[in-house]
Amino acid sequence: MSTRYRWFAAFAAALGWFTLALKLLLSIRMTQAMGQGALAGVWLYLGFYTVLTNMLVALALTAGSTGPRGPITRFFGRPGVNTAIAMSIAVVGVIYSLLLRHLWNPQGWQLFADIMVHDAMPPIFLLYWWLAVPKWSLRWQHIVLWQAYPVGYFAYVLARGALIGRYPYPFLDVNTLGYARVVGNACLVLLAFVAVALVLVALARWQVRRATREVVQAA
Repeated sequence: MSTRYRWFAAFAAALGWFTLALKLLLSIRMTQAMGQGALAGVWLYLGFYTVLTNMLVALALTAGSTGPRGPITRFFGRPGVNTAIAMSIAVVGVIYSLLLRHLWNPQGWQLFADIMVHDAMPPIFLLYWWLAVPKWSLRWQHIVLWQAYPVGYFAYVLARGALIGRYPYPFLDVNTLGYARVVGNACLVLLAFVAVALVLVALARWQVRRATREVVQAA
């Protein structure tokens, strides 16, 4: 990776980690204002797909800025892992804009954090993916593997909800919709993940073909 992309990754990673720290602080303050402790704020924070995916984005950007210096950075530097994260953060932005944005009206630092995790980090990471992530190893069959993360999150949400009786998103709220409706909603969302993944792999293969042609023409 060229130096300019490492600097871009480092800046974006710092922005991502700052936003995640801010959201954690705001979550803890919210639960404390409700008469609960700091751990309740951490538990609330860790329930959102947006937060977990932004953590993966920050880890991938950190790995891109430092290079492969250990097993964690090597893992998060893999093209397939980066593309799976790009798929997830793109869906985060789309689902929030279409289904969730109208449900609340954040103000102040909460508004800043909201804009960062839903509106800023998705295009920032997609730009990083397009410019800096090598794509020659990506294959169509990888799309199936990439669904393990959203499917695993869905299982986590159901288990968590059964334990505490609350769900992080209204379209996954078993208390209101019932299991059948929630599973149907999850399947529709999973189709969105697959559709985005198909687009990303198609773009990746086009980019590889274009780069190959340029090399052949220059030879």
